[in-house]
Amino acid sequence: MQSQLEQLEKNSSIEWQEYRLDELFGKSTRGRRLKSADRIDGDIPFVTAGEVNTGISAWIGNDVHIFSKNTITIDMFGSAKYRGYRYGADDHVAVVHTEKLPHHVVLFLAAAINKSSHAGQFDYSRNFYAGDADELKIQLPTVTQDGKQQIAFHFIKEFIATLNAERIATLNAYLTATGLKDYALSVEEQAALDGLEAVAWGRFKIEDVLVWQNNIAEINPLHLDALTVSAEKKYPFYGQSIRNNGIIEYRHLRDDVLNNVPGKPTILIHSNNQNIVYLDTPFYLKDGHGATTVLQSKNLNKMTAQFFIGSIKKVILQKYSYNAKATKIELKNTVINLPVKPDNSPDYDYMTLVIAAMQKFVIKNMVDYLALRIEKMRGFLK
Repeated sequence: MQSQLEQLEKNSSIEWQEYRLDELFGKSTRGRRLKSADRIDGDIPFVTAGEVNTGISAWIGNDVHIFSKNTITIDMFGSAKYRGYRYGADDHVAVVHTEKLPHHVVLFLAAAINKSSHAGQFDYSRNFYAGDADELKIQLPTVTQDGKQQIAFHFIKEFIATLNAERIATLNAYLTATGLKDYALSVEEQAALDGLEAVAWGRFKIEDVLVWQNNIAEINPLHLDALTVSAEKKYPFYGQSIRNNGIIEYRHLRDDVLNNVPGKPTILIHSNNQNIVYLDTPFYLKDGHGATTVLQSKNLNKMTAQFFIGSIKKVILQKYSYNAKATKIELKNTVINLPVKPDNSPDYDYMTLVIAAMQKFVIKNMVDYLALRIEKMRGFLK
């Protein structure tokens, strides 16, 4: 894929030039602060900050400024996102007015802004303020025509189309190779879904159904190089992040800092952002002063873990926040709902069937989407 994109760039005689956002789109706009207590339920997505739900913190009915679809928001962490819908925004969110440009160009611009804002300039210790947007500089492809440099919109279109085609082909090959295109429900899976309304539920403390893992090795990122055994990208190094399921990078470090060597099904819960991750491989963990809870159980597998994650998220996302963290002590006493058998013990078989059925529904939607995207790509490339 990289060679294809490089050849496309060469064929198009592309040069990369730096542009300020305000030179391209004029002054950015920001929304206004709307306290949680003042929000009225409605159908307008309200954008604040963060990766969860692409930064949409609520759906409101307040009288707020409505921004146009096909625009870009930049939040306080410098994260740029394409908005294909009308929305309201907090006063810490900058809105870049790209609404008159084609959809594929705006997607490209959002990626360029992300690359620029995350190049070490903005993070949790140095927030991105709405006023910073106008001075932000991005790299864009240009061509020289009649002695003048112009943004190469034709190249952007072909670049996005090439990426789309490669991603679609990869997804199609994966679904075919894994047999996931067969999404017909089994009799048992259909029965599990049909019985959802009649299922019996029980309340359990998390510590009664999952086991806290002790002696977990945590690593200061400054010590990574000293702990490195080889350049092989062997095991995931997790941090407290929502991006990429918390995986910072892959490393091959000393055995004494490796966790979960047998590769047991495991759930990680990060106290700072209540993010929950499933994994079944050995892993390294970033030092967070014990802020990440590591859970296992003899009844945990890929399917039951997803059920547990859903049940836990339903509770902790409402109960905890950055200022009221989901610490290990708090989590141990947190009560979740699980389906139960007649003896009131968790019904792990039922959890497995329900998740398997839901997975097939998701796959069906993906296959349908894939077919639609292939058809659209044909029209896009004409």
